Amino acid sequence: MLGLLNKVFDQNKRELKRLEKLADEIDALGPEMEALSDEELQAKTPELQQRYQNGESLDDMLVEAFAVVREAARRVLGMYPYHVQLMGGISLHDGNISEMKTGEGKTLTATMPVYLNAVSGKGVHVITVNEYLASRDAAEMGKLYEFLGLTVGLNLNSLSKEEKREAYAQDITYGTNNEFGFDYLRDNMVLYKEQMVQRPLHYAVIDEVDSILVDEARTPLIISGQAAKSTQLYVQANAFVRMLKREEDFTYDVETKGVQLTEDGITKVEKAFGIDNLFDISHVTLNHHIIQALKAHVTMQRDVDYVVQDGEIVIVDQFTGRLMKGRRYSDGLHQSIEAKEGVEIQNESMTMATITFQNYFRMYEKLSGMTGTAKTEEEEFRNIYNMRVIAIPTNKPIARDDRPDLIYASMDGKFKAVAEDIIERHKNGQPVLVGTVAIETSELISKYLTKKGVRHNVLNAKNHEREAEIILDAGQRGAVTIATNMAGRGTDIKLGEGVREIGGLAVIGTERHESRRIDNQLRGRSGRQGDPGVTQFYLSMEDELMRRFGSDNMKAMMSRLGMDDSQPIQSKMVTRAVESAQKRVEGNNFDARKRLLQYDDVLRQQREIVYTQRNEVLDSDNLREIVMKMITSSVERHVAAFTPATQEEEKWNLQGIVDYAHANLLPEGTVKAEDLRGKDSEEITQLLLEKVTAHYDQKEEELTEEQMREFEKVVLLRAVDTKWIDHIDAMDQLRQGIHLRAYGQNDPLREYQNEGFGMFENMISSIEDDATKYVLKAEIRNNLQRQEVAKGQAVHPKEGDEAKAPKKKPVRNGMEIGRNEPCPCGSGKKYKNCDCGL
Repeated sequence: MLGLLNKVFDQNKRELKRLEKLADEIDALGPEMEALSDEELQAKTPELQQRYQNGESLDDMLVEAFAVVREAARRVLGMYPYHVQLMGGISLHDGNISEMKTGEGKTLTATMPVYLNAVSGKGVHVITVNEYLASRDAAEMGKLYEFLGLTVGLNLNSLSKEEKREAYAQDITYGTNNEFGFDYLRDNMVLYKEQMVQRPLHYAVIDEVDSILVDEARTPLIISGQAAKSTQLYVQANAFVRMLKREEDFTYDVETKGVQLTEDGITKVEKAFGIDNLFDISHVTLNHHIIQALKAHVTMQRDVDYVVQDGEIVIVDQFTGRLMKGRRYSDGLHQSIEAKEGVEIQNESMTMATITFQNYFRMYEKLSGMTGTAKTEEEEFRNIYNMRVIAIPTNKPIARDDRPDLIYASMDGKFKAVAEDIIERHKNGQPVLVGTVAIETSELISKYLTKKGVRHNVLNAKNHEREAEIILDAGQRGAVTIATNMAGRGTDIKLGEGVREIGGLAVIGTERHESRRIDNQLRGRSGRQGDPGVTQFYLSMEDELMRRFGSDNMKAMMSRLGMDDSQPIQSKMVTRAVESAQKRVEGNNFDARKRLLQYDDVLRQQREIVYTQRNEVLDSDNLREIVMKMITSSVERHVAAFTPATQEEEKWNLQGIVDYAHANLLPEGTVKAEDLRGKDSEEITQLLLEKVTAHYDQKEEELTEEQMREFEKVVLLRAVDTKWIDHIDAMDQLRQGIHLRAYGQNDPLREYQNEGFGMFENMISSIEDDATKYVLKAEIRNNLQRQEVAKGQAVHPKEGDEAKAPKKKPVRNGMEIGRNEPCPCGSGKKYKNCDCGL
């Protein structure tokens, strides 16, 4: 173990030697840069940009670029980065985490790698934990970048799409982790490429990197919204399909479980719902509901496929016969069964897009971060993000006095001792910062101090701006500040006049956090830049962390020794026990985050495929080739289902193929069972594809090139978005119930991976089938508009003049003519196929 530790520290030492060497080279350029005029210094930016365009790497330009920023910082901000800040900056450029203690100037350190990487023109994101810090840093450091000729953007939640796009187009963009992540998800839901706001993710510097990549890593970002489907339509579709007759209105193939409406069935739907053409693009939702209602009645049997239990539909596992609580059929089938059985129809899927911070930030080409406390989580950063933690030395030696923990028998005794310590220090004028784990604790201490008449401020990580102001004043003489451990993070506590002489800032911890990192952060508030300071943690045997790891024996020992509440013990053994308890909790938390990532990786691979294909659809000018591939795949799959290789040709269901073709591919009567007889599976597929291609060509002739291309986009975007949202919901349901598989000696993760893969394959097939059906069967209108498949997004389709044109209604001349009746104009065509205008 000792050898391993030495190896780790040796690595850090070796890395620091390398960083020092480079920092010395930057130092050596100082006088040369100082001699330049403002104009000459500013001219360095276009020069570096040109050198990058000519093929020189950023690494080769590092020394000169850092020296440029350093000199510019002196002139613009009145600050000159220390030697250790140069080292921290180089480490950030290398894509690592620079661990720099509080007060060492992380914000200024970041300016150097940010400038160097912005020279590439690919955009740099500076990410902070809240919008106050993002705005503050963008305003303060923005002066420096703008002096050097770079542009700075600020990405806030309140901005419009246009303002966001502008912010992302700048060389350097500041914002919060939430906003960057949500923008990525929203960009993959847009209907027009011009509505996207982000550029490809290039380089990010994350401030307080442990908070964002560790503490928040277990919370996924979710965009939710009410899917634009009404539960009422399920009820109507259910009531309607009860009246349909098998063979007459629909066909059902037992082997493939395929349900298709016949021409008579389609006519009945159109009459019942008062529409002209079921295959009009505006009736996609109705068509889908009718088919799902049919499936619910024909293919799904109560007490075989599902049971009704406590007013809910519970799926029965086909292989084990077990009830699969929490699982739901996707694509609206579950709601159709709920309508069939008369139970409450639950809302459509609410999750429209989701991603974890872990997977979002791993998409950047290069990622770096800075914090005062990351060494304890080094393994996690290395394993998950491939980032090393480099502990950068402080500019001046740390003069803070970290005292051993004081342990009391009860909480009451502990809080009394804390209050007395605060009052004593306050009398001497020493500023005190009290760190608490929970908001309730801060309120409890506040009451104690109010009773004693001690003026104080209470912070609990809610109001970031007010928080930063209070933290700034926390180092003034006589100031008492009570804060949750995370409050005011990112803001420096500078000591007021005369405070150094009375011992500097005193930090009092009222409890150990389950993470050593958070305790170290609290300690690091005191003793910045070589200032004096003192830190003291007060613990009790009733604290949660102590209770969790067997403090009963210690408590019994204290009472046996006759120690009362006013007598603390100060024992290195107890402190070590606390630290080992913290290590265990940290290990458990790391395992939980790693497990979450393994589950999310399944969805990540799927998300990347879907988003890539979706972007291809938005980018492409001509989707015919992609659509034809989908049609081919769909036709091959269905023909194979009706003509199984294990069955004799005489037993093949050729009529099933004909029904499928008429329902999904071709006009009624285009293909007959006799045409298929005597052909093998491949020949049948070939015949159908030839007819489909001819039908596609005919459609294209009827329209302008522009209309046909837009129509393909409308159909594909709708198919992809509808199925993807349903799939996310189904995966979420699967994820929630999968842990139960462990009882059957199965690895839940492996089961999730296998089932998730199967569900994804089904979703892709479903997208292909939907795209095929609507491209070939839908009526194409002039006023086509791309539509969101769910409400809750602020995405508006482009409104052209065509979009405003009212839809032309067919002229009826007072006659009610059935779609399949001969047209009264005498053309001999069916009424629906005749273009006479009657």
